[in-house]
Amino acid sequence: MALKGNLKDFTTAQLLNLVNIARKTGVLIVEGKEKAIVSFLDGKLIYAETDGLRGDLGQVLYRAGKLSKKQAVLIDEKLKGQSDRHLGHRLIKSKLISQTDILESVRQHMLNVVYGLFSWGEGTFNFQAEPEPAATRIRIPIDLDLIIVEGSRRLEESERLNDELPDLNIRFQFVPKPENRLGKMNLTQDEWRIINYISPKNSIQQIAQANQLSDFEVRRTIYGLMEAGLIEPIRVPGSARPENNGRLSRSEQARNNRPAESIEDKRGVVNRLIDRIRSL
Repeated sequence: MALKGNLKDFTTAQLLNLVNIARKTGVLIVEGKEKAIVSFLDGKLIYAETDGLRGDLGQVLYRAGKLSKKQAVLIDEKLKGQSDRHLGHRLIKSKLISQTDILESVRQHMLNVVYGLFSWGEGTFNFQAEPEPAATRIRIPIDLDLIIVEGSRRLEESERLNDELPDLNIRFQFVPKPENRLGKMNLTQDEWRIINYISPKNSIQQIAQANQLSDFEVRRTIYGLMEAGLIEPIRVPGSARPENNGRLSRSEQARNNRPAESIEDKRGVVNRLIDRIRSL
């Protein structure tokens, strides 16, 4: 028996909470701006991919910066059809990459996919109970509790960043002599990659595409650099201003437009869904 519905009625956080509470094994297929496939085993996340973020191990390692584009293409051509587990063993045996690199890259890939789903406000979902989901993939069980908390936090932060930096075509430049302060900052590898692409020639969208990163990650780093006074936006004709100019955020607009619903109504719907998913 399948569980079907619409994201307008139930958010990603609610769906994950249902799977977590019922400790379900199966596959959740979400179809919105693209198609997402998320697999669970005993209530834990074990695999995830979208049309734009493929789960093939070669592509995952390439996006993580562990393989060059040439290496990833060669793997796709020569080792196509092999399971990710077998491919992983071959890469480790050849000393091209370590087991830790593979596990960390796959884990981060899954999290990136699921965190992205939190911002999907439209689309349909379909949960199918299956005994062995994602059998050919490298499966790393991740507890859903922390994912739900972090995903919800990122959604709120993403809404704020969308208000502060609404236009993906905005370009930035460094203020004079930023290197002294940058050298004292504790930045991640991805943040340094973003910094290296900051230029009047590169928009937020172009930086994200060049580094295989999400718009959220690039916006967050750029906003932090703006707040630190290290970079400044370059105004171009037709671009929206980074300031929100007093307008309501998307979350505030949604709250204002949402019809009133009692706590009892919400609790009843959720309880019915929990009963339904437990029976699958």
